[in-house]
Amino acid sequence: MFYKRRIEADIIHSLKNFPVTAVTGPRQCGKSTLVKELVRELVPGFPGSVYLDLERPSDLQKLENAEWFLSAQKDKLICIDEIQRKPELFPLIRSLVDEWDRPGCFLILGSASRDLLKQSSESLAGRISYKRLTPFLWEELDGRHTMEQYFSAGGFPRSLLAPDGGVSYEWRESFISTFLERDLLQWAGFTPAAMSRLWHMLAHVNGQTVNYSTLASSLGVSSVTVKNYIDLLSSAYMVEVIPPYFSNLGKRLVKAPKIYIADSGISAALLALRSFEELSGHPTFGSIWEQIVLSNIRGRYPDAEIFFYRTSGGSEVDFVIKLGNSIVALECKASYSPVLSEGNYHAIEDIAPKHTFVVIPAENGWPMKDGIDVVSLPELEHRLTELPDR
Repeated sequence: MFYKRRIEADIIHSLKNFPVTAVTGPRQCGKSTLVKELVRELVPGFPGSVYLDLERPSDLQKLENAEWFLSAQKDKLICIDEIQRKPELFPLIRSLVDEWDRPGCFLILGSASRDLLKQSSESLAGRISYKRLTPFLWEELDGRHTMEQYFSAGGFPRSLLAPDGGVSYEWRESFISTFLERDLLQWAGFTPAAMSRLWHMLAHVNGQTVNYSTLASSLGVSSVTVKNYIDLLSSAYMVEVIPPYFSNLGKRLVKAPKIYIADSGISAALLALRSFEELSGHPTFGSIWEQIVLSNIRGRYPDAEIFFYRTSGGSEVDFVIKLGNSIVALECKASYSPVLSEGNYHAIEDIAPKHTFVVIPAENGWPMKDGIDVVSLPELEHRLTELPDR
């Protein structure tokens, strides 16, 4: 069953206006499935297409003489999956799109953003548009799954669409092992054992401010090494690093970033939690709800700037979102009966947002106080879209 993705219209618009469109996102989030479906829909507007997966030896062989092969596909939409495995293609792509001088020449896919962005920005500046695909957003599921399933299985298609919880958990364990034992080989200086320990440690402190020294001491490595490891996890979309929001220089603000495991199902697997019942009783349950809200905002509003706010005096709010000229505060409560703390109110006073939303995993919200509303995830997205200055 094909699930319509929110990003589809953005990709089609980009293909019609830019020579190169890049779709990035974590492995197994549905990039290939989406692109193949879009290519079929684009047939009336494009004369044809060719699809290359650089993880297939036969497709790699076709690019032994890449200039000849790609030039022969001049009038087609050329789709190249996992392009970060052959970065030497970028200068050639630049030369070809300048020669062909039309939109919709290349649709490239990559799951390792650091190298992809570095190489493409050097060669394709002004010629490329980037679109990020996330695991399933809640709105994309269109009521076909429960919030409990979304919590425990996460948004990766093969996990969420598995026939039962056992198969879903087994897939996520395999995904983690594959990333550690195979995908890491693309980078030098990283060992699967150390990365595995760090990833599991981050799952236990999900949503907390990171203490590089403590992590480094536990791993027996330097703080610089820990930062490099976290940078890799972030560039591969396995963790989300949220910087602090600086608005009031008179306050003693927490300056370390917060780190979230980027998918609730991966978090559950790293914590060896096999069901929603096990997950709901775990200390990280609230932070996993924060991550779900975060990933849906990130997928729905890719241009949003996302921060957190915390002072040494205890004032805090989970997220501060900048959309255009609008600033809103978000507090995430994994409860049907949310209560804001004194620290929350102090933070709201410090930030002075246009509005504050308390996001809960329910179907409907309600007004809490003047300028503060309790909202569901769909209601939050609706309210953010309606902001006048975004």
